[in-house]
Amino acid sequence: MFYLLFLALLQAALVRAVDDYDVLQYINPLIGSTDGGNVFPGATIPYGMAKAVADTDSPSNQGGFTLDGSSITGFSSLHDSGTGGQPSLGNFPLFPYASCADDQVNGCVYPKKQRKTTYDQNSVVSSPGYFGLTMASGIQVDMTASHHTSLFRFRITSNQTSSPLILLDLSDLSDTRQDNGSVFVDEATGRLTGYARFLPSFGSGSYVPYFCADFDSDAGIRDNGIFVNSRASADVKNVTVSRSINGYPLPAGGFVRFNQRQSHIIKARVGLSFMSIAQACHNAEHEIPNFDFNATRSAAVDLWTEKLAPIRVSRNGIDSSVLTNFYSGIYRTMVNPQNYTGENPLWSSAEPYFDSFYCLWDSFRSQIPFLTIVDPSAVTSMIRSLIDTQRHLGWLPDCRMSLCKGFTQGGSNADVVLADAYVKGLSNGIDWEDGYAAVQKDAEEEPYDWSNEGRGGLASWKSRNYIPVEDFDYVGFGTMTRSISRTLEYAYNDFAISQMARGLNKVGDAEKYEGTSRYWQNLFRADQTSSISGVDTGFKGFFQPKHLNGTWGYQDPITCSSIDQSDSICSLQNTAAETFESSIWEYQFFAPHDMSTLIALLGGPDQFTRRLDYLHDQNITYIGNEPSFLTVFQYHYAGRPGKSTSRAHFYIPRFFNPTPAGLPGNDDSGAMGSFVAMTMMGLFPNPGQNVYLITAPFFESVNITSPITGRTATVRTVNFDPDYQNIYIQSATLDGKPYSKSWVGHEFFTQGSELVLVLGRNESDWGTGSDDVPPSLEVNIFDSLTS
Repeated sequence: MFYLLFLALLQAALVRAVDDYDVLQYINPLIGSTDGGNVFPGATIPYGMAKAVADTDSPSNQGGFTLDGSSITGFSSLHDSGTGGQPSLGNFPLFPYASCADDQVNGCVYPKKQRKTTYDQNSVVSSPGYFGLTMASGIQVDMTASHHTSLFRFRITSNQTSSPLILLDLSDLSDTRQDNGSVFVDEATGRLTGYARFLPSFGSGSYVPYFCADFDSDAGIRDNGIFVNSRASADVKNVTVSRSINGYPLPAGGFVRFNQRQSHIIKARVGLSFMSIAQACHNAEHEIPNFDFNATRSAAVDLWTEKLAPIRVSRNGIDSSVLTNFYSGIYRTMVNPQNYTGENPLWSSAEPYFDSFYCLWDSFRSQIPFLTIVDPSAVTSMIRSLIDTQRHLGWLPDCRMSLCKGFTQGGSNADVVLADAYVKGLSNGIDWEDGYAAVQKDAEEEPYDWSNEGRGGLASWKSRNYIPVEDFDYVGFGTMTRSISRTLEYAYNDFAISQMARGLNKVGDAEKYEGTSRYWQNLFRADQTSSISGVDTGFKGFFQPKHLNGTWGYQDPITCSSIDQSDSICSLQNTAAETFESSIWEYQFFAPHDMSTLIALLGGPDQFTRRLDYLHDQNITYIGNEPSFLTVFQYHYAGRPGKSTSRAHFYIPRFFNPTPAGLPGNDDSGAMGSFVAMTMMGLFPNPGQNVYLITAPFFESVNITSPITGRTATVRTVNFDPDYQNIYIQSATLDGKPYSKSWVGHEFFTQGSELVLVLGRNESDWGTGSDDVPPSLEVNIFDSLTS
């Protein structure tokens, strides 16, 4: 009887642990909306093209809105999220006035820099599919969105009658308008249509978006027209303006003014397209035909609810801030990239087209692997899009935004993205032979302009087996820097190619690229030391730049680290360092595919662990940038998975928390969000491989239902402690059998396995055996998937 009672209580506990609930209550899109997070916090649907939000004049307005007291310049409908560099998109902002001075259209202020205004920070509300605030003028503005259309609602109240005016500006966030911009005003309906050419924020080329804005108000339209610079006229109904005046785009656009009454509710529907004005109008009329704000918002909520359905965590003993941190991270992984299918003017194709891969250097590490678990259909479309881009433009992109080629930061990391999807079994509609040809081209052919695609220095790579500092490359052209980080990334990219080759039974290619994936070792200088502030760190053996003739160059191992005080240039400048956005100290751990060799080079597991501790304990690493992600978990490869768990709990929530300033750096299109999500799940990927590293989750249990098989995988803990004292795994079972390995494969999710982790306060010997560590290059990763 006691045993039966125990089983009943246990079953009740499990049911309680995995109860269903509305996860949207735990999503705060404002996380990262200040202090450099650069997130888009406005209204959108998953992967939607329309992204409506208030734009501010903050220096951190890359995502449009910042909750930092800066001024509003308008409300626009195209944005990226979490990016660095220059602000992206923000085209065709609207701006409302309750009335114009002296009731004259020239009594309103039109140029962006002059019309900007403050807002009530306490009035800001953001949730999936919705954003709203109150301007200093008292106008309440809220907005929602469908896939290609934004719907704004302006509430204007006054003690006296007013004649509101809403303008639409032919500008963007970065003021990059080129050539001519045009607006056309339909006098009878007030419809504003037009287009303009702009520059991308982190790439080459230009792009042309089109808009179609309609207005709905019980007051009716009083008049409409255009403005140029600071003057407006209701007698003119269209205008085409030049690019700039004295280097600054000439302000211009259209306006609609409404009849006088004491209070107004005006809705503005803005259809968007990259194809034509007609397509923008079709999108608006098809997606939001009746200006129904509540129905549009409800549809957006339903889409977010569906996308977030696969993951449920136990709420037992968990503070709501922990749940908000977790689910908001998941939410941000689905804001970018954006589904532009049907909106690609560059080539005609029946394949999906995704844009705003901004950039794959950021997202290959954990964002796209995370989506492969919870939204494989979206990742399948992304893979098909990447392959189709290569078919038509010749190369896989490393970065892409606004229909333009983005700058390549390191290697050809689309290779890793494709390989990760391949080894995890994605196949629906993907032509993997074409995919393999695309990644192989990256390894074999050098593009003329490798600053935007492919790899540079391939002649040296093939003849000298590394990328030399100050390489002599007359075949293609790009920034001749980053020789260390490019060598390491090219090697890793080749490993990814080898995994695809092995799975496609291209045995010769697999062996070839496994061989070239070892080239990272050629920049390891065994006698190189490192000092910080004149004090020897006690470690010997670091990567160093090497010249064409085989002699060593020198870069201080702490250059470009978070403790570097030398004002180093570490990005894509011609005078930048030989490592991109990180130091040799951090890049010394970047051989994700060949960890057993790396550990041996660094002196064995104990010495490797000491180095990894030093990286973190001395604050050399910067958790706000993606190269740091895997270093949190690489203790697994030295047989110390408990230290990985300890590091995970050090960084979350100390550096990642559910506040507007809660991100340590740019969210980078959801890369930071995916780090939070996968770390808190207790399963972190090593991309391009069928490997997830096991740590103690931040919840008593985690359920992940595979959208492919419908089976639910579970990570369940025993002795879970919401104060996070019991964070060390003592023992484990997988599907009821003892399990000592510190990793699982993707089949854990698709087969719906159950991993039970017994937790305790002290590090144990679980996962520490030589057979327990994750596989490295000498082990066939592909076999681990199919075995």
